Amino acid sequence: MYNNITIIGDGAMATACSSNLCSKGFSVTMWGHSETQLKEIEKTGENTLFLPGFKLDPALKFNADDASCMQGADLIISAVPCQFCGRVWARLKPFLPAGVPIVSVTKGIENERLLLPTQIIEAETGSKNPLATLSGPNIADELMRRLPASASAACSDESIARRIQQTFTTPWFRVYSSPDIIGVQVAGASKNVIAIAAGIIDGIGAGDNAKAALLARGLAEITRLGAAMGADHDTFAGLTGLGDLVTTCISPKGRNRSFGEKLGRGMAVSEALAETNSVVEGVSTCDSVVALAGKLGVEMPIAAGVQSVIKGEMSVDEVIASLMSRELKSEKN
Repeated sequence: MYNNITIIGDGAMATACSSNLCSKGFSVTMWGHSETQLKEIEKTGENTLFLPGFKLDPALKFNADDASCMQGADLIISAVPCQFCGRVWARLKPFLPAGVPIVSVTKGIENERLLLPTQIIEAETGSKNPLATLSGPNIADELMRRLPASASAACSDESIARRIQQTFTTPWFRVYSSPDIIGVQVAGASKNVIAIAAGIIDGIGAGDNAKAALLARGLAEITRLGAAMGADHDTFAGLTGLGDLVTTCISPKGRNRSFGEKLGRGMAVSEALAETNSVVEGVSTCDSVVALAGKLGVEMPIAAGVQSVIKGEMSVDEVIASLMSRELKSEKN
């Protein structure tokens, strides 16, 4: 297991990770880009901005100093929203200790370069640090409440994946290992786009049949994209694929589903975003997914429909009519 851990980020998932790891007696340090915000968390013992209502472990340490925050760490967790990941790691590059594994808990695809989170870290740091990802159906406040949950730790080096697995596993949080770092990240990012569509279905009251069809066909789209990127098909039937998709699409706590529901009820995109404190990753990820699908020749009509609604190019009714009137095909397509 890893014993000295630095978490880069101070959002909801960073906070949930800190609680899990501190419970095992590890030395855990949290870094945030805003020293003011980090000091407020330390002072109150609570992340009132991103995860209010939960007291943090008194053993959690805070360090906003770029130069020293990762000193002595044997594991680094990257918990920065995807579209900010590049600039954060470009900033921290001079202070990254060589050889220390970095595990990303970020879900998304960068807009500019169409990179997955671990690819962003690699591109910005140019380092040889081992890269991994931890992902699954994990709502932060349920993790804080220690409700039973599972995730998958993926790394091309399976010995590192197993060590991360052992580090994060607790009596309430079971972690599996996987070698499919690409598939796990594609699934974790793309499901947020489908979750927006699920919220729209809820918002217009389209019913359970429509939502079930959306999840099934949405998973087919995600799987096609992952396969085109070299991922393992089986990954998408597991925790990080089907599992995360179901949780994100049915939970009333999910930011992406809630955002979609507001759109379905007729709220403007800007207004729906303004009502959400945390980043709605699916909005920016939608552009990346559609662009990546186009680049790879992958058909993703649901994702394209969500993008059209967000950009105001089509109404919800027009997108649904378009999807329902597409050429009839085998379900395998």
